Amino acid sequence: MKKNRFNSIPKSSLVLALSFITLLACSSDSVDDDVFEDIVSTDEEDDEEIATELHAAYSAFNTDAVTVYLDGSEVVIETTGLPNHETVYWGEGNSLYKEEPDVALTPSIMSSNNNATTIRVDATPNLTGSTVQTELGTIGIAVSGSSLFNDQEGGGALDQAAASLDWTGAHIGPGVYHYHLEPKAFTNDDDNLVGILLDGVFLYGRKCSATGDYPTDLDASGGHTSTTQYSDGEEEYHYHIINEVYSTTGSYLAFAGPFQGY
Repeated sequence: MKKNRFNSIPKSSLVLALSFITLLACSSDSVDDDVFEDIVSTDEEDDEEIATELHAAYSAFNTDAVTVYLDGSEVVIETTGLPNHETVYWGEGNSLYKEEPDVALTPSIMSSNNNATTIRVDATPNLTGSTVQTELGTIGIAVSGSSLFNDQEGGGALDQAAASLDWTGAHIGPGVYHYHLEPKAFTNDDDNLVGILLDGVFLYGRKCSATGDYPTDLDASGGHTSTTQYSDGEEEYHYHIINEVYSTTGSYLAFAGPFQGY
């Protein structure tokens, strides 16, 4: 008959082995507790901070057209879409009508019934994810209250619609009055705030308030990190209108992307 291997172990050795196993179990429990505490601590650190007040830059938006408020970790921007500056697209008879005989008119603002737009953006942009290309339609809201669009028009290059752009790089179609180019009505070769984009990153004019000159360290989206006139001395990531004339327009494209804050 074969011996039982367990019974063949000397009792003294068995006691010693059991003691060692118990010690390992206690040590394992201690390690697991430490790891658990580390995980909890990391999770707490990674929890997204909820903004308690709006960024100071929102104070530059046209309050006659734009309502801005916090909703948890997001900022809600509601706008009538109607700009507070002159343009031919207001239509004759309006106090803000500007005669522009060289503009190939599309329908006027007054004949469009869907200028109103609402967007939601992160109060604190997520700059750790992948870049995202812009799409047709509203890609942001300008300080005037009107929409910002990219470099495309109806699925094609902006060149085909350039003749319809007014003096401030905007027109109607589709639907809302919107800017494709540097909006000269409120930023013209300066560091003024242009607006907020869908990824929660602010867009400024061609110059940087930190240096008073054109930034030389912009990334592929026209963004960099520096102080702004609204950041209270703190550096933050933001976009600029890139200081390069766009195609045949003779002006500067507002924003083509990609977004960095998704």
